[in-house]
Amino acid sequence: MSIFHLAFHVRDLDEARRFYGGVLGCVEGRSTDTWVDFDFFGHQISLHLGEPFATSRTGRVGNVMVPMPHFGIVLELPAWKALAARLEASGMDFVLKPQLRFEGQPGEQWTMFFCDPFGNPIEAKGFRSLDTVYDA
Repeated sequence: MSIFHLAFHVRDLDEARRFYGGVLGCVEGRSTDTWVDFDFFGHQISLHLGEPFATSRTGRVGNVMVPMPHFGIVLELPAWKALAARLEASGMDFVLKPQLRFEGQPGEQWTMFFCDPFGNPIEAKGFRSLDTVYDA
């Protein structure tokens, strides 16, 4: 097993803590006055003070243009549904609302796109089994 690490910029660490810790439910790790680590569903993200990366809506998911680049997480369906419920309860303004794609086809998945308070785009995918993530 390996753990993925991603470091990126946010403008305010307290606001980042409220979103990643409070809304997403990620456990906080180490921090200083310029960065904070979180356990992002078993992976490490490091949020550093700075200007977030530029994105543009050049990716297509169905009929919706989604931000590129983006990062995200692939979850088993119960965890994905719980995350979707947390985000909906928080009043999240989704780029792409939680929905099912490729129903009955190989790679059937649930997906949603949203942004953190700094505009960093995040995609969350849900699968009945992680063994089907790469099915074509």
